[in-house]
Amino acid sequence: MLNRIVSSQLYVLDQDEALDFYVGVLGLRVHTDADLGFMRWLTVCVPDDPDHQILLERPAPPAVDEATAASVRENVAKGAGGGWLMFTTDDARATYERLRAKGVDMTSEPTEQPYGTDFGLRDPFGNAIRIGQLHGPAAS
Repeated sequence: MLNRIVSSQLYVLDQDEALDFYVGVLGLRVHTDADLGFMRWLTVCVPDDPDHQILLERPAPPAVDEATAASVRENVAKGAGGGWLMFTTDDARATYERLRAKGVDMTSEPTEQPYGTDFGLRDPFGNAIRIGQLHGPAAS
């Protein structure tokens, strides 16, 4: 039986730009930044949750062949990379205002939902991110 998710992945076109966004804007921290020779293994995490890493991966060989990597990069550039994350916060409205003031591309305002209050944004590569102040079982 599986126990938990420890790592997920988003495609990004520029890992330094992704680092600026995820660490400098969203407030995550670098978990691992390692040159593996064939790729840069760059993961970030929520500061109080180092057990859940997000790999910020540039589409490239050897994970995929060069033709596929080019196709994936083209889709990512269109905002169709398929990435999606959801974070939680203690105050969705304050977080929304803080990120909006930083010029983040917001896709929706804080909205009351059956599970809590959440809003949407995009990272610089078009990946969708939801941030929610959740209640009930979804909050943990």
